[in-house]
Amino acid sequence: MNSKKPSFLSTTVEHIDITSFDARPIIDSMGKMSFTSRETGSAAKIFNEMISDKDCTIFLTLAGSTSAGGCMQLYSDLIKYNMVDAIVATGASIVDMDFFEALGFKHYQGSQFQDDNVLRENYIDRIYDTYIDENELQACDKTICEIANSLDPKPYTSREFIWELGKYLKKNSKKKGSLIETAYDHGVPIFCPAFTDSSAGFGLVIHQEQNPDKHITIDSIREFRELTEIKIQSKNSGLFMVGGGVPKNFIQDTVICAELLGEEVEMHKYAIQITVADSRDGACSSSTLKEASSWGKVDTTKEQMVFAEATSVIPLIASDAYHRMNWKDRPRRSYSNIFKK
Repeated sequence: MNSKKPSFLSTTVEHIDITSFDARPIIDSMGKMSFTSRETGSAAKIFNEMISDKDCTIFLTLAGSTSAGGCMQLYSDLIKYNMVDAIVATGASIVDMDFFEALGFKHYQGSQFQDDNVLRENYIDRIYDTYIDENELQACDKTICEIANSLDPKPYTSREFIWELGKYLKKNSKKKGSLIETAYDHGVPIFCPAFTDSSAGFGLVIHQEQNPDKHITIDSIREFRELTEIKIQSKNSGLFMVGGGVPKNFIQDTVICAELLGEEVEMHKYAIQITVADSRDGACSSSTLKEASSWGKVDTTKEQMVFAEATSVIPLIASDAYHRMNWKDRPRRSYSNIFKK
C-alpha cells in the first residue's frame, strides 16, 4: 500500500440526522422567498401532503451519490418514521454506498482538486470530493458473490436479491440501521432496475464465472411487473425523486404498464424532483414533471421541480416533515409482504 493512503482516508463522511434539528422555521421562511428557496418550500408542503394523505403510497427514487455524500441515515429514517413505502434506486446507491457501509466500510471527505493519478496510485476512488477505498469496494463485490453463491440458482428480481442482502445484514452487519436492513425490518421493498451497474454487477459476474452451469440471474422484467403491482394496489401515489435517470423513469412507467395490463389506475397524484439536470437537451434526466403529464404519468396539480444540489435541500425537507409529525398517523403498508408465497 502506498504510504500516502492513510492520509487520504482520515476524515469520514458523517451522515446527517434529521431528528437533531427542526427545519420547520426555515422551510416556512423559504416558502415566502423566491427562486430555489420558494421551490424548496413548495416541495416540502407537497411532501407533507403526501404523508397526510392516508390513501397515498409514497415512492422514493434515488439516483446520484447523495448516500455517499451524507444522506444515508436520512433515507433510512424516512423508512423508520413511515414516510416512504417503496424505493426505486440505482444499484450504486443501494450496494456501493449503503450495503458497503453496513459491512463496516466508510466514505471519506476528500477534495475535487486532488490529482486523480495520485489517487489511482493509492487505489482510492473519487466521487467529486468524497473518497472510497477500492480494496474495500472489492471486498463488497466479493461479499455479493458469496451471498449469490448461497442462494438457489434461479432468476431473482433485484427486490428479491436486496431482500436477501437485508437477511444477510441481520446477522452480519457491522453498522446497524442501514437503508437495506431498515427496509427489510419494515417490509419496504427496494427495486434497482439497473442493478448490474454497480458493485452488485461485479459480484454477480464473479458468481456466474464460478458457477457456469447453475447460477442466479436478475429478472428485470418481473421486477417491473412487481413494481407495477404496488401501483395497482395503491389508491393514489406520490413520488419523492432525488435525481432522475432510470429510477425516475421506471416508477413513472408503472402507470402506463398498469394501463396496458387493463388496470385502471390514476396518474401519480403528487411529485417532487430535486435535480441539477438541464431540460434544454430534451431530457432533464428523464423529462420534467409537467412533460411527464403528457405521457399520462404525473398529475400536474401537485408537482414541484427543485433545481438544486440535493444534499443542500433534502435534509431541510425531510427534517421539516419529521418534525410536523404527520407520519405518526400513517398506516404502514409493508408492501414486501404482497410478494411472499
